[in-house]
Amino acid sequence: MSFWEYISENYELILRLLVEHIKLTAVSVGLAILIGVPLGILISRFSKVSKPILGVANVIQAIPSMALLGFMIPLLGIGVLPATVAVVLYSLLPIIKNTYTGIESINPQMIEAAKGIGLTSSQVLTKVQIPLSLPVIMAGIRIAAVTAVGLMTMAAFIGAGGLGYLVFSGIRTVNNNQILAGAIPACLLALLVDFLLGLVEKLVTPVSLQKGDHPNKKKNGSLRKGILIVSAAFIAFVFIFTSFNNPANAGRVIAIGSKDYTEQAIIGNMVADIIEGNTDITVERNMDLGGTQVCFAALVKGDIDMYIEYSGTAYTDTLKYAPTSDVQLVYDTVKKDFKEKYNIDVLKQMGFNNTYTMAVTQETAEKYGLETISDFAKVAPQLRSGTVFEFSNREDGLPGLQKAYGFTMKESFALDGAPRYTALIQGEVDVIDAFATDGLLKKFGLKTLKDDKQFFPPYYAMPIIRADALAECPEIVPLLETLGDLLTDEIMMALNYKVDELQQTPEAVAKEFLQEQALIS
Repeated sequence: MSFWEYISENYELILRLLVEHIKLTAVSVGLAILIGVPLGILISRFSKVSKPILGVANVIQAIPSMALLGFMIPLLGIGVLPATVAVVLYSLLPIIKNTYTGIESINPQMIEAAKGIGLTSSQVLTKVQIPLSLPVIMAGIRIAAVTAVGLMTMAAFIGAGGLGYLVFSGIRTVNNNQILAGAIPACLLALLVDFLLGLVEKLVTPVSLQKGDHPNKKKNGSLRKGILIVSAAFIAFVFIFTSFNNPANAGRVIAIGSKDYTEQAIIGNMVADIIEGNTDITVERNMDLGGTQVCFAALVKGDIDMYIEYSGTAYTDTLKYAPTSDVQLVYDTVKKDFKEKYNIDVLKQMGFNNTYTMAVTQETAEKYGLETISDFAKVAPQLRSGTVFEFSNREDGLPGLQKAYGFTMKESFALDGAPRYTALIQGEVDVIDAFATDGLLKKFGLKTLKDDKQFFPPYYAMPIIRADALAECPEIVPLLETLGDLLTDEIMMALNYKVDELQQTPEAVAKEFLQEQALIS
């Protein structure tokens, strides 16, 4: 599929995400202006507070964006609110600093002259200082707004939507067309924002500070005002239209989440579709939220009501038990502890076991004679690993695997999902972690190594749901059990392959499977 074919088939999704991105950016920058400009004025009038305020703003600016979003999740949950707060905080420094600099750079003699003609302190501020410093203030707002457009792509990591959804989904599935479909509109939006705020900057610059005497100055001014009025009207229309187009849900609502990789997106949409197709329950979808800790924190906090977890992940990563291969023990322990500790119900396990495995290229397997992880352990000191962040830090991941099989790697790299496959194919690493049902295993024709010591615990998929949500929507249980009984390792790999290699969307793959099984019409 070419880039233009992808655009023609997915233009509705791209437009919807673009509108979300515009709304999120507009709200964030607007709030940053309302907070930053008064703070800039404050520190220009009270010098004692200038260093603490600028210091805090500098520290916030220095925090990596992903880290700041991570801090927001325990405090504010997932979705629009934490993303907006994070971008507002990042946007404050240029606005505060430019407001302060603009006011401080005004000639003191001009301030004295204003006071000499009888202007009060507040009048000096509103009639002299702010008008003269507006060009500098607008320059700061311009920088903040353009930066906010880029930063807002990170909002997709916590379910806030926007064009970042396409970028990160494309990275996850090695789909360059999808990455470009998110990145190009974001770049164009940033350029448009810079252009529009540049017009505002010129309009607010006092006549005495404008350079040259252009013969068409009045005509140009009217044109700029016209462009800005049309732009403002468009933004207002976007807010009004989307508000009326998304009325409040009546009746029962259940919020379903998923982690940020292909299989989770498919099965999350399956669960949502089967519930919507067979009940009167409205489903709120919060897909691609992040890793285990993000999704589980959102569930405990109540930002989502249900998602699909894996038994071994819950047992070792969430509950911190030592890995074991006893399927029933793992499930029974998770079911009991989740209910007692978190009031979360664990439903019946599904039919597929998405266990961890180690994967190498066929060439590497032939070169070293690799069939099992024990074979791999003998040559591991010569090889480089590329594993996802969770696997690199979990006891049921690389650290525990090295202890169980008694090996160390020559080098170990922590990578994001799909990029680790790319690194393996390009020879940057020699072995990666993978899920047994990954479609990318089939796409790249990789060799999976047998866990001959049975280190990895079982990772059967299982719905976990807040007890209050289950009590309100009990009819979903038999629906999910019917779905779970149909899903096998082979079926999930085939479904993942459709997304990872055939470039179909998780939503389309999920719906097609349910229709084929006559679970929805």
